[in-house]
Amino acid sequence: MTTRRTLLLAVALCAAAAPVAAQSAWPSRPIRFVVPYAPGSSPDVLVRLFSDKLGKTLGQPVVVENKPGAGGNTGTDYVAKAAPDGYTFLVSTNGPLVYSTVFNPKLPYDPFKDLAPVTLAGVQPNVCAVSNDLKVNDVKGWVEAMKKDPGKYNYSSTGVGSMSHLSVEIVKLKSDSYAVHLPYASSPLAVMAIMQGDVQFACVPPVAVMPQAKAGKLKAIAVTSAKRSKLAPELPTMAESGFPDIQALAWMAIMAPAKTPPEIVNRMSKEITAILAEPESQQKLAVAYMESVGSTPEELAKWMAEERDRWAPVIKHVGLKID
Repeated sequence: MTTRRTLLLAVALCAAAAPVAAQSAWPSRPIRFVVPYAPGSSPDVLVRLFSDKLGKTLGQPVVVENKPGAGGNTGTDYVAKAAPDGYTFLVSTNGPLVYSTVFNPKLPYDPFKDLAPVTLAGVQPNVCAVSNDLKVNDVKGWVEAMKKDPGKYNYSSTGVGSMSHLSVEIVKLKSDSYAVHLPYASSPLAVMAIMQGDVQFACVPPVAVMPQAKAGKLKAIAVTSAKRSKLAPELPTMAESGFPDIQALAWMAIMAPAKTPPEIVNRMSKEITAILAEPESQQKLAVAYMESVGSTPEELAKWMAEERDRWAPVIKHVGLKID
């Protein structure tokens, strides 16, 4: 009887230990990082920057898979529906992770329920720039011009619902001013529109603005980050310019399918954050005017909720909605 009980106890202990052993063996095969945009996009550049080192650290290859479509929603939805086994991760952005939840009632996933935050990997402020012909030198003069002649001025963006669109809309909302929105297909085209006189201003990614500003072809007047950007420290923030509650950042976050084991999520967060903190990584990101962040899963969850609260009123004010 004693022998039988001992045997049964041993079997029970082995069964209980099996999941732990399986989990501790992670990873035992290649890990996929899905990018919901085309090769060469900012999230694609970011993940390829750390993928090799991450693979060596974890002892398994890291495979980057691009699944573009629907403004990033296609690839984001794919990961939201993937198995939560620790072998599929996502590198996505503001739109699919926050904005789409406000203006797209038919969104096939809920990023706040169907995805698990891993880490806020990188951010990129917009730079607000004005035409030399506008004869203003700062945000105060820009806003005064819009308020003095509502509808006289046009501004460019990289598309309806983009961060460059919402960056100006939040300034309009906070200052009770008005200007006409003209969307373009890319940030270089949006900047070209300023120099050609088709529009008078824009808030677009610095990689498109700063070379032209340094060449004297337009004036860069502010960054949309909460603090001065290390990449353009000479530019004041919107807070310094009289708008303390404006923070408009393009950001990239690492996510996993919901119910991915927290041990795996925390390990991945720790390893990616460590790689992004390396001077070599920061230098490579700086070339594209991106800054690495690195956060805990809890900090990313809080950030996403704050971004939703920050931008929902702006999106609704603009009337942006997909039927």
